[in-house]
Amino acid sequence: MGQHEKDIEICIKNLVAIGKAIQVYQKEHGDLPEWLSDLYPKYLADVDILSCPVDKDAGKSQLSINTDPKSAVSYDYQFHPEYRSQKSEQRLVYGDAMPLVRCRHHASEGLRKCLNLSFALKIYESSIVWESTMEDLYGSHEAAINVLEDALARYPDDSRFFNLYPKLVRLYTKVGDEGAASAIVERLKSGTKSDIDGYRALFDILVETERYEDMLEVFKEAEQQHSDAQPILARLAYIYKKLGNAELAEVYDRRSDPKFELIGKLVTDFSTTDLDGNPISLQEYRGKVVLLDFWAVWCGFCILEMPNVKRVYNTYKDEGFDVIGISIDDEEPKLRDYIKKNDLPWRQIYSGKPWTEDPLAQQYDITGVPEQWLIDREGKLISHRARGHDLERLVVEALKDKSANYSA
Repeated sequence: MGQHEKDIEICIKNLVAIGKAIQVYQKEHGDLPEWLSDLYPKYLADVDILSCPVDKDAGKSQLSINTDPKSAVSYDYQFHPEYRSQKSEQRLVYGDAMPLVRCRHHASEGLRKCLNLSFALKIYESSIVWESTMEDLYGSHEAAINVLEDALARYPDDSRFFNLYPKLVRLYTKVGDEGAASAIVERLKSGTKSDIDGYRALFDILVETERYEDMLEVFKEAEQQHSDAQPILARLAYIYKKLGNAELAEVYDRRSDPKFELIGKLVTDFSTTDLDGNPISLQEYRGKVVLLDFWAVWCGFCILEMPNVKRVYNTYKDEGFDVIGISIDDEEPKLRDYIKKNDLPWRQIYSGKPWTEDPLAQQYDITGVPEQWLIDREGKLISHRARGHDLERLVVEALKDKSANYSA
């Protein structure tokens, strides 16, 4: 047995011990513990059981939102206070097969995987997003289909579970039952879709099947019912892009997001101090193409995007491209730790205030992260959605424009 297998064997024993301790705790208290650290020392005598053998961060979850505030714990507990409401809802659908405790520290070659302990104290491996590979929980696509069909039969008109429809269509498609997949689309088109959540579910299904003409018909009808609803207008913009109608796509983009009106206009300046206490302003970056990156360590999508931002920065920094990170994190040590570990070379701004009180988040009306504002050499906004593949393309185009002759 190699070291990798030995480590997994130890981790499995830890997870099973944690599961048994949770059961005793629940029997005694009539509820699950708030955090896994509540199990020590009464229910878990050995504190090392809370640590994965390959955890190099001395008992830290790989997701900051899952970090146990009371003690060093490697494992992701799925029923802590931030998750409890959502996970209780999910359990109505997925039952005792869904994860209770997860370990993200073991990576399979070529594919990131999680080791899971279910509510039923079963150990199984799954993808990071276990809902996307339900066959891992139930053993087959067919068994997963039965679970979802049963849930939708019990909660047919409950908008909380409309997100199950796209999952069900994907599963039917995987097993080759196109008839059943089409029947679900028609079920939504003729019934539950009048609710905004129903439209979201139908959109996800139609995207999966690339039925863009059907999508246009459905969402033009939705627009009549919800004329100013941002989710409907944004999806119409997406549909028109897919159908090749750039003009109408832009119309609906602008209707769905007032920030589009800022494109081409000067971005208001700021003057503050960076994370190291040095003065920083937007004005001092004039003459450069600059990305204002609103982000946080606890934001999974921000962390997924960061390698892309770093790659583009390293490629074009000598041509006049720069980045200013604006962190809305709530814990400075975690922010500094992430910056150091990932070698982020650009300057960071951090106020230490809650999102709703952060000066720059308020100034730029940031309501969610990641949000990335790309600004040209003259200080005008190019895009407030400069991420993914669009980031490099927009940076290259902006750098070609040498018309602004400022000294940085």
